Amino acid sequence: MSENQNDTETSMESEQPFMAHLIELRDRILRIVIVVICFFLCLFFFANDLYHIVSEPLLAQLPDGSTMIATGVAAPFLTPFKLSLVASIFLAIPYIFYQFWSFVAPGLYQHEKRLALPLIASSVILFYGGIVFSFYIVFPLMFAFFSATTPEGVAMMTDISQYLDFILKMFFAFGLAFEVPIVTIVLTITGVTNADKLAEKRPYVIVGSFVLGMLLTPPDIISQTLLAIPIWLLFELGIMFSRIIGRKKAEAAAKDDKESTTESSAQSDEHSAENNESSNTENKSSAKNEEPSANNNEPSAENEDPRYRPMTDEEMEAELDAIEREDNDDSTPKP
Repeated sequence: MSENQNDTETSMESEQPFMAHLIELRDRILRIVIVVICFFLCLFFFANDLYHIVSEPLLAQLPDGSTMIATGVAAPFLTPFKLSLVASIFLAIPYIFYQFWSFVAPGLYQHEKRLALPLIASSVILFYGGIVFSFYIVFPLMFAFFSATTPEGVAMMTDISQYLDFILKMFFAFGLAFEVPIVTIVLTITGVTNADKLAEKRPYVIVGSFVLGMLLTPPDIISQTLLAIPIWLLFELGIMFSRIIGRKKAEAAAKDDKESTTESSAQSDEHSAENNESSNTENKSSAKNEEPSANNNEPSAENEDPRYRPMTDEEMEAELDAIEREDNDDSTPKP
């Protein structure tokens, strides 16, 4: 009965931290949802203006008299609504990462905390950098190319829903592409690879960046190139930071080895000194113990009892003769 109770208590103790983690995760997700809703409520009233801002790169390249159209019945309302919601999530990314960091940080060591926090901040900045790069550099060039290649007799009138889906896809693609330095640094820190091995894979990375640009962008050479070249350059930037981190790790390892060697030598000297002291102490104590034993085994002449002095042969014969005479005197009868 007692064993079953102990097993039950042990299982309850192991389940309590798990339930506490789930409760904390739920609370942090609720906070994220509340923040996203607050951003959405602020942006929803400016949804049409926000859509006009994101559609400016296309509107600037449309021919005179051309406009965007809405083919769906509810598209004029749902498209700005969707843009406001997605923009709210994008704006809440720093807070989302903060909640994620607050949930994970208690389980990390101090050196891991010092390493993870700059990586998270850098990943957010690079993601926003990819969005800005695509909006201000890629979109004008890409839409100008599309407008210039429009056949004669075809009116370029883009649907607002398709345009929103297109730019969100491009934002996400360029945002992820700009995370290449973070990936290379993490691989170097975790020991999966190093800067020299990454440099050896440079030709494969260049080809892979163009393949990725082909898959994530429209089938035009401009957008593919504008995505592939930043990926390659950011990969080179990641290699540079990986070399710096590798040198720091090597210096730290050499310093730790030197300190450990010094500590081990100092400890060995202390142990040898302690052993010498202990051996000297043992020798002194054994010498002290031997002196009294020698004194006990060899009594001095001063302490000897004269009554027990050993007799010579002449003295022994004289003593025996005296004893015989006394016996004879005792045996002779008196008158």
